[in-house]
Amino acid sequence: MRLVVQGSNIQLGHLQHIHQLSHQPHGAQFVQIDQHAYYLPNQQSNIAVQDFCREQKIDCAYVPEALTLQHIQFAVMDMDSTLINIECIDEIADIAGIKPQIAAITESAMRGELDFKQSLRERVALLNGLPESALNQVINERLQPNPGAQRWMEVCKQFNIKTMLVSGGFEQFAHHVQKMLGIDFSAANRLEIIDQKLTGKVIGDIVDGQAKADFMRYQAAQLGVELSQTIAIGDGANDLIMMQAAAAGVAYHAKPIVQEQASFAINYCGLDAIVNLFKIS
Repeated sequence: MRLVVQGSNIQLGHLQHIHQLSHQPHGAQFVQIDQHAYYLPNQQSNIAVQDFCREQKIDCAYVPEALTLQHIQFAVMDMDSTLINIECIDEIADIAGIKPQIAAITESAMRGELDFKQSLRERVALLNGLPESALNQVINERLQPNPGAQRWMEVCKQFNIKTMLVSGGFEQFAHHVQKMLGIDFSAANRLEIIDQKLTGKVIGDIVDGQAKADFMRYQAAQLGVELSQTIAIGDGANDLIMMQAAAAGVAYHAKPIVQEQASFAINYCGLDAIVNLFKIS
């Protein structure tokens, strides 16, 4: 494996100490792959290195040598708090004046403490009667891509990696983010809206963790891509099934349960750190 370390605070002293902890054979050195990113080839997982990087707020990962941008053909991504900076339903609730109630349910669901389908129905029911314009207000005033999202998407296009957004959130936001970032495919929940007001209901089957994985498998098959050529990126418990089904799951500023089960975790860098995980030159 190659050891990838990255972070805006990395200094020469960090690299020297990591090199020493790695018991690296004479002559092998870090390769710089970005302004604040390096990799060390031919490594085995080392707890001391991981502990040091955590203490220094440096992202580190042990990546299989064969897992590179050239190998990946399909990237599937969560939306809320992954590609974008907000949980959309919480911001809708803020406009309705009930954010604390809904945000508490969202947080618990993302930690895996609640059934996602049930929790979503409970949250959406609280939005009954809210004008549809509140959705556009969130899009126009609050929704922003997370740091590094645009660069990550540009690199995907450069390497002909197809991209898909799968969200337990809502189509209005998913379609906006898909267009904003140039994502190839998207799937999300549909809110029932009658007379320009939310009814507090979701139309059709809810996109939960299993549905996300199913959408990933279906689209990969349509593209003729093996799951061994697919990566999945997310932050909540409802992302775990798809992350585990892919060749690699990347936890982005994620809940503890997701970090524990993901292949790699990014806690300090932006989404463009994903590029460096799989970049070799």
